Amino acid sequence: MRLLAVLLIAVAVSAPTAAQTAKPAEPYKLGTFEIRKTPTVGLVLRDSLIVDFGAANAAVPGSKVAAPRDMIDLIERYDTGLRARSVEIVNYLVSNNRLTSGRPDYVHDVKAVRTLAPILYPSKILNAAVNFYSHVNEAGTPEEQAAARRQRREQRGVPYLFHKSGRGAVVGNGDNIIIPWGRDRIDWEVELGIVIGRTAKYVDANSAQDYVFGYTVHIDVSDRGGRPPGGFGQGSDWFVGKGHDTFAPIGPWIVPKEFYGDPMKNLRQTLSVGGTQLQEARAGDMIHSLWELIEYATSIVTLFPGDMLNNGTSGGTAAGSAQTRTGERFLKPGEVIEASIDGIGTLRMPVVAGPQPKGGTGSRLPPVSSYRKQ
Repeated sequence: MRLLAVLLIAVAVSAPTAAQTAKPAEPYKLGTFEIRKTPTVGLVLRDSLIVDFGAANAAVPGSKVAAPRDMIDLIERYDTGLRARSVEIVNYLVSNNRLTSGRPDYVHDVKAVRTLAPILYPSKILNAAVNFYSHVNEAGTPEEQAAARRQRREQRGVPYLFHKSGRGAVVGNGDNIIIPWGRDRIDWEVELGIVIGRTAKYVDANSAQDYVFGYTVHIDVSDRGGRPPGGFGQGSDWFVGKGHDTFAPIGPWIVPKEFYGDPMKNLRQTLSVGGTQLQEARAGDMIHSLWELIEYATSIVTLFPGDMLNNGTSGGTAAGSAQTRTGERFLKPGEVIEASIDGIGTLRMPVVAGPQPKGGTGSRLPPVSSYRKQ
């Protein structure tokens, strides 16, 4: 009898409640917005309406919870009450027709608020390098490309990941991408951002999807100018190439995985500069799957809720185009990048020139033109 009681308690604890599994009247996304001059977590409905989570939580009848402090707090508590409360809020607004008439003051037009990066700020941003076959030896001749891609298919190896900073590098939709002074070989790469939902260490690729919270859009902005000659570390320099401020735009928001489906089946990511589409890719072009990236990453580091892992980019980069061999097609101040992923949204990022620094002892990263012919 005592054993039966223990088993019943265990089942009750492990089984999801009706509130946890309830379906929303319509899908929603999650983001961070500046509302009344304060970064605020919001529910995104119809890609046009922002629901202030904290204010709605206080006003909508039902199982009130402690409002999330930020997006990382929401992700950490999503499966223990915040998902259920999100569904209650959405269903209350939709069922009572409060999105079209008698709209509460905690519902805002997206154009009336500033859209921030959805996560302020991930503790880790990991990016996959050369993870699309169309990006392998992209600057080579067609024959060289075919040979390199064939070799890569035969010898995939393990993924190559690199790290980007959080605060400083991360910017939100509509913020400026700043071209650092003298760095005139700035490139673009659209990527799918995987947002981690649970602490993950030594995760098997077969169960990796269980550790995902959702998906967002990421632009891996890159400096192709390299480091100057002399000194230590000749060759590639990933800190120079990837580490500048504003080089990690994220957003415009996060789609919880339940509303996105299987990205290895339906992924389509595109990027345009100045209205001209330069990149388009689908998951079938990826060398390592999203789940293999998670397995590899967690064999080295522990990933925590709110950390990001980006899938890499396809062909169509500036460094890979024939034009750039004469230095004609890298980003220029005044241009606008638009990076989109079907089912998530679009990042629209203006490009501006950074200020010229003054003074210095000669240890500053110099202009590319001082050591490299264009």
